Amino acid sequence: MRVPLRTPGVRRVAQLTAVACLVTCLAAPASAHPREGRPDAGRDGDRAAGHAPGRDLGREVLAAGDGWAAVAGGTTGGAAADPAHVLTVRSRAELVRALDGGSATPKIIKVVGTIDANTDDEGRRLSCADYTTGGYDFDAYVRAYDPRTWGTAKPAGPQEEARKASAARQAERVVLPVGPNTTIVGVGSDALLRGASLQVRSATNVIIRNLELRDTYDCFPAWQPNSGGLGDWKSDYDAIWLRDATHVWVDHVTLSDKGRPDAAEPTYFGRNLLRHDGLLDVTNGSDLVTVSWSRFADHDKAMLIGNGDGVLTDRGKLRVTLHHNEFRGIVQRAPRVRFGQVHVYNNRYVVPEDAHDYRYSLGISTESAVVAENNAFTTPNHVEVADLVKSWNGSALTQRGNVFNGFPVDLLAIYNSYNSGSERDLTADTGWTPTLHGPVDDATRADREVARHAGAGRVR
Repeated sequence: MRVPLRTPGVRRVAQLTAVACLVTCLAAPASAHPREGRPDAGRDGDRAAGHAPGRDLGREVLAAGDGWAAVAGGTTGGAAADPAHVLTVRSRAELVRALDGGSATPKIIKVVGTIDANTDDEGRRLSCADYTTGGYDFDAYVRAYDPRTWGTAKPAGPQEEARKASAARQAERVVLPVGPNTTIVGVGSDALLRGASLQVRSATNVIIRNLELRDTYDCFPAWQPNSGGLGDWKSDYDAIWLRDATHVWVDHVTLSDKGRPDAAEPTYFGRNLLRHDGLLDVTNGSDLVTVSWSRFADHDKAMLIGNGDGVLTDRGKLRVTLHHNEFRGIVQRAPRVRFGQVHVYNNRYVVPEDAHDYRYSLGISTESAVVAENNAFTTPNHVEVADLVKSWNGSALTQRGNVFNGFPVDLLAIYNSYNSGSERDLTADTGWTPTLHGPVDDATRADREVARHAGAGRVR
């Protein structure tokens, strides 16, 4: 039975919410303010966000039928947490303690205000200079590995070793492991993690909702001489990285490079210096993921699903549903897919007028099976329909109901017309039909709804 998506999880969480209320309402007055770094006993954050009285986002679970993450028992995150493991956090130190090293204990973590991952245990702001060690110097690094003198060999030697050591120091601060049976939810409309990389590794049953993640900045990007043929800069730290993760629901999350876009970085060796990696990557055998009502903005490589053509163990995995998300100012990978059965529907794609570096939105790669339906693409005049889809070793794309600048468009037919007679032609049969979804709106209506309601602070 298909369940409408506009009130996700309400039917299934009614009993959980009632039980939670019996516990939490007896523990403290309804007006009690969540105590810093202590078990949370109130719902003031939900009231501040304008949610209905008694609604507890932390206890809500994914609705039946809402994408791939709803199969085989669904995704409940930390909904079963006892009162001692419902925690409100306002600093990096409190967030680290609440995450408990990625333990499997059911937990609900409520984020209040801004938390900066680049801070020490006392809350002092850290800069790139604080992580630098071993004599690392960026100018010296560039001189050492200039392709005109170094060639195409992989960087090695004192500056590369110093870069790695410095990067490891930053990783200790910004990489935050998320364990099984965890819900991370923003309180109100301004919950923000700055510079953090939430990493769900070898874990299952995770929910991330109503939260902004911004500027996951790499102080020590690496030069890769053979990447892309001409070499390229490689940065670490996806804002959210799912690695060998299953049953994950990401909902009403905003991810961007706001404040420090890579487009503003200088060019070295003929390549733009990249300080940010993916916004949300799904790799290394991850499976059963739903991403809904979220906003991806002002970034180069937004979402990679599957991380290598030769990773054959990904076959039968990487099943992902993307619905009612906005991709604005994204250069590429929205998403790029290998192997997985990926349902992309009712999403909004916006390419700004001043975006001259746009490459593509849908990347069709090795053994991928993407079904793209009822999505809306809005682009300036210099972006054509043929630019929306790119293929690397891909073979099929099922598409229907999509619109381009307000007009119906057949993405497959136009892609093939531009690649007629080449080995890159795509067929229309991906070999599967999505069944795990609510009503699929027409693209124009979805475009309006996503513009109004996608992103952090907009949970209805």
